Amino acid sequence: MKLTQGERSSAHGAATASRKVKRFGLVVALGLATLVMTGCGPREVLRFGWPTGVTPEAKTMGHLWTWAVIASLIVGFMVWMAIFITITFHRHRDGQDSFPRQTAYNMPVELVLITLPFLAIAVLFYFTVVVENKVESKTDNPDVVVDVTAFQWNWKFGYDKIRQDDGSYKNYAVQGSPFDLQAQREVEHGHELPLPAGGRSDDIRDYLKFSKIETLGTPTEIPILVLPVGKRIEFNLAAADVVHSFWVPEFLYKRDVMPFPKQNHTDPRFQIEKIERPGAFVGRCAEMCGTYHAMMNFEIRVVSAEDFARYVALRENQGLTNAAALEAICQVPVSVTTVPFETRRATGGDTPKHLGDTWNTKLPNCTPRSTGVS
Repeated sequence: MKLTQGERSSAHGAATASRKVKRFGLVVALGLATLVMTGCGPREVLRFGWPTGVTPEAKTMGHLWTWAVIASLIVGFMVWMAIFITITFHRHRDGQDSFPRQTAYNMPVELVLITLPFLAIAVLFYFTVVVENKVESKTDNPDVVVDVTAFQWNWKFGYDKIRQDDGSYKNYAVQGSPFDLQAQREVEHGHELPLPAGGRSDDIRDYLKFSKIETLGTPTEIPILVLPVGKRIEFNLAAADVVHSFWVPEFLYKRDVMPFPKQNHTDPRFQIEKIERPGAFVGRCAEMCGTYHAMMNFEIRVVSAEDFARYVALRENQGLTNAAALEAICQVPVSVTTVPFETRRATGGDTPKHLGDTWNTKLPNCTPRSTGVS
């Protein structure tokens, strides 16, 4: 039986459509196979390479990143489809005019092409401002206020004040001349401490803070800042010499640490709503600050609220060092995350034993020491 011209055209069109459907299905199947073979779940895929954070601010930034990438993919898909349609259906054919149909001065088309990009920019700008305001927001009543002093090439941490169970604050700040206070600390710690830089007079050096409970990094000891899980933390940053940068990768956020913040018109304070899980988190200086910049590391050790209260009481009442107080609350007393140039932030069970486990920093078979406070 012979097919008429119309029947042959219909059959050819159906076959072409069938081939397109098969090709599209093959592309989808290959994409799914690639996803399965890489071992990535939907959550990992939708992060589009964004690291996993441990603060609400980090997760909010992650959501912004996800939707920005999705919007970019949609725009990219539309552009790719426009290019594909143009080169497939609007290419020059024999018998057609060599000069294509012009659409210049087509007001509806031009208005659409101008309005849509500006709408996309406005939407992205709006959500960026919303997320930025959340990340930069501060309250007047954080649970813990920490003074962070950066110097070449280490860190000093001190507790300015800590909220008690009854809602009141207990202050640990020490008032006085930075020169006199640093001289006292040199006697107490037994080694040289950095002096304020710049040859300025005492009246503008008061941005350098000191505390009754301090943790000081040395050439032989990486400083560990102990913080409670689930509490709002405020960091007050200051540099004793040059510009540094306070960076904790799991916070997905970093801040420059400036000397003389008042003269530099900078706000040295920032807050995080909470740290969502216990563990050890590496911290680094992210601003080139001299010869040993790469070695300028610290660790944030997050413990339960009960262990944090016990740690503070042991340091205040029994005069324990940072390492001794950590050991007394059954925590590994030395850093487990800040081996120089060691960039692993999660073990997955593969981290060598001598580096420690960032997810579990408790000492086995350990009984916490009594604080001596009833």
